[in-house]
Amino acid sequence: MTTGIIQEISGPLVKAKGMKDSSIREIVLVGEMQLTGEIIEMHQDVASIQVYEETSGLKPGERVTPTGNPLSVELGPGLLTKMFDGIQRPLEDFMKKTESNFLVRGSNIDILDRDKVWHFEARKSIGDHVVAGDIIGVVQETKIIEHRIMVPVGIEGTIKAIESGSFKIEDTVCVIETDKGEQELNMIQKWPVRLGRPYKAKSTPKAPLKTGQRVIDTFFPITKGGVAAVPGPFGAGKTVVQHQIAKYADVDVVVYVGCGERGNEMTDVINEFPELIDPKTGESIMQRTILIANTSNMPVAAREASIYTGITIAEYFRDMGYSVAIMADSTSRWAEALREMSGRMEEMPGDEGYPAYLGSRIAEYYERAGLVQVLGSDDRIGSVSAIGAVSPPGGDTSEPVTQNTLRIVKVFWSLDSKLSQQRHFPAINWLDSYSQYSTDVQAYNDEHIDPSWGDKVRHCLALLQEESSLQEIVRLVGLDSLSEKDKLTLAIAGMIREDFLQQNAFDDVDTTTSEEKQLKLLNLIINFETEAREAMKLGAYYKEIMEGTQEVREQIARAKFIPEEELGRLDEIDNQIVACMKQVLEQGGGANA
Repeated sequence: MTTGIIQEISGPLVKAKGMKDSSIREIVLVGEMQLTGEIIEMHQDVASIQVYEETSGLKPGERVTPTGNPLSVELGPGLLTKMFDGIQRPLEDFMKKTESNFLVRGSNIDILDRDKVWHFEARKSIGDHVVAGDIIGVVQETKIIEHRIMVPVGIEGTIKAIESGSFKIEDTVCVIETDKGEQELNMIQKWPVRLGRPYKAKSTPKAPLKTGQRVIDTFFPITKGGVAAVPGPFGAGKTVVQHQIAKYADVDVVVYVGCGERGNEMTDVINEFPELIDPKTGESIMQRTILIANTSNMPVAAREASIYTGITIAEYFRDMGYSVAIMADSTSRWAEALREMSGRMEEMPGDEGYPAYLGSRIAEYYERAGLVQVLGSDDRIGSVSAIGAVSPPGGDTSEPVTQNTLRIVKVFWSLDSKLSQQRHFPAINWLDSYSQYSTDVQAYNDEHIDPSWGDKVRHCLALLQEESSLQEIVRLVGLDSLSEKDKLTLAIAGMIREDFLQQNAFDDVDTTTSEEKQLKLLNLIINFETEAREAMKLGAYYKEIMEGTQEVREQIARAKFIPEEELGRLDEIDNQIVACMKQVLEQGGGANA
């Protein structure tokens, strides 16, 4: 291919002439240091290249060498437990090779370990007809994840040779006779990051993605294959919410993309995740996790690529039939990278300087999530659930990134700085948040958990809405102006907020809650309300109820700290509520009413 010559350098943007044989999205090697770049615009024979590494020291006149390939990820055994940068360079291996804690420019390193030997167990036999997506064999990548080796897209034929054994990822494990001749397959696939991996059909997701976070699972659920956004100002807890979901969500694989965030947050992930034990498997959570780090001090162009790298890896594991969750923290920093590159290319700016195509790029990313029937002759179902944090400046959700995100996603967890200042975490505002999956998830939970699940959730949300209206009255004319029933409504809503919605991510017990425990906690509060309202009908006063039930209310407040193995204690508290109300009626004379 014809090499180009650098004409102009503007930060991460390089313009090179003599590139008429190249194409948009092609990867090129820039300058004497062979920096990795991608062509993002062509004008006649002048290519605009975004360089994924620091460009200081580059000079006009240096050569640009096309590779003929688009920006792609390498997919195969060895992905799990690893940390990569935005263009899939393994950071730990990179550090060992360069003997530096910093990214050394122009360094080339294998993405997957070429020397490691894996045990390949064949699942197909000689003579079997296979199509794209069929699983020809498996490799036990970690203790909990079986890596399924699939026939690459575009290949169909009859297996001529295959055997189980120990192989390196570049060794041939299968030979397929196709219409175009023999095709040798190893354990590696490559896929362009900006092109979604194909599938047979996409379905409407209805099964909930259980996160262990009560405010999410109960009030604003997300489904397996759903998309959600977590907008919020600095300090409201976006990153902790995503960490909690990454740790405890009932998915098979987690891809966590730290996109433009602070380095100390990724350090927390690196330090915490290996020590966390997955409650379902008893193994480290890192056994099912892939980290992609492109922190705020790393090259800005690679930040733009990191989101696509993450979603492509997620799609690959989805195609194996796994349920995958991808966390993007945060898409605002990704959008800022788009804005910077757009400005350097002198494109016409849109709202707040963001490029006019911001909305379509955000939509492209989230649309790659979903519940799908994957390629292959069997009926495998896989899912990618996408959860993106948004960091609007000053918490202003009317800014372009948040608004364009909300047009696409179906779940909005609105983080509130006032709640975080009151130390109420997760600081998800129950009045502003919504989930368009609620109806389907409630119907699913009515069938699989408890027939009254949906009714209880709707009742609690109605109480919280009513509390908001009553608080307005209290602010104007005081608490004494409310009726006895309204005072009780405020008390019950307070219990929902403090004893159910508030959750301590750093408490060993409260950090995650099973659906069974969530239901029991909700039942305690609703049963207390039912008994209290019944006592009022029989003549008890609000003050008598509050004074007579102080001890049992304290037990309800502490119930969330009861371990999962001791849930029988919640039933004991339930029995105490009835006895306590009976005592209130007897002491207050309400029994004669």
